[in-house]
Amino acid sequence: MEYTSIIGYVAAFCTTASFIPQVLHILKTGQVDGISLQMYTIFTFGVACWLTYGFIIRDMPMLIANLITLILACSVLGLTLWKRMR
Repeated sequence: MEYTSIIGYVAAFCTTASFIPQVLHILKTGQVDGISLQMYTIFTFGVACWLTYGFIIRDMPMLIANLITLILACSVLGLTLWKRMR
């Protein structure tokens, strides 16, 4: 495996894993007061674009990281919308 791929996988793991505490916090406490809908909407769209880009250039670390990040970002966005509508 090339060093650039290893760096890509490590970066992908760190940036993707950073969303897990936020999702768990929302699920545990139900608190979404500090979540910016505008930020998460723009961010989620950006991640979807990065995922598309990774697919086009066939970059596996980018694909995997952005697929998982998109799922987590959509979770935060969806949970925030659901909690605020209740």
